Amino acid sequence: MNIETRQCEDGSSTLYLPDMDETYHSIHGAITESQHVYIEAGLAQFHSGEVTILEFGFGTGLNALLSLRFANETELVLKYFSVEKFPLGQEQLASLNYGARLDMQTEWTRLHQIAWNEWQEWGKNHQLYKYEGDFREIDLPENSCDLLYYDAFAPSKQPEVWSMDYLAMAYRCLKSGGILVTYCAKGQFRRDIESLGFAVSRLGGPPGKMEMIRAQKI
Repeated sequence: MNIETRQCEDGSSTLYLPDMDETYHSIHGAITESQHVYIEAGLAQFHSGEVTILEFGFGTGLNALLSLRFANETELVLKYFSVEKFPLGQEQLASLNYGARLDMQTEWTRLHQIAWNEWQEWGKNHQLYKYEGDFREIDLPENSCDLLYYDAFAPSKQPEVWSMDYLAMAYRCLKSGGILVTYCAKGQFRRDIESLGFAVSRLGGPPGKMEMIRAQKI
């Protein structure tokens, strides 16, 4: 797979897929975007105790790294389950500067050394499971997750992963009152998750995007 490294406006880096004409993160800022969408609008809504996170799209691991940083700065304990159908190779991961930018090089290295498809200790208090496979195949109980990071490629690039069967799976995995956050604010996506039983809020987006979505299972 042809993958290039690109520099973002905030000094962080991201990966670009020429065949898809798509980047893994916003070119306006990989760290800035992930922090805004998944941490500030998502994880920061929880203030103590254990938080079970389901992530659709492990990608570079940036969301996981930022989640770990936030949890270590607060009283949260993470149980983090991330799904990725096409894991990146070490060459691509080594080209990214997140560990250095966040002063978390040890944690960044450990994140990608952790074996796939089994629960592993992740830092002092946390657990991580990196699942290699299709999101629809995961064996998670219904009503088991507090927070879902929906971080697939854009609907214009991979429309199938924004279809109702994927979204229904996301709904089933979340606890009542659980939160879904995503950078996507497309009208069809919003209508689809509302039809499943989500209460949808349109929030201000990260640089380069007017809006993002936070939805709560009701």
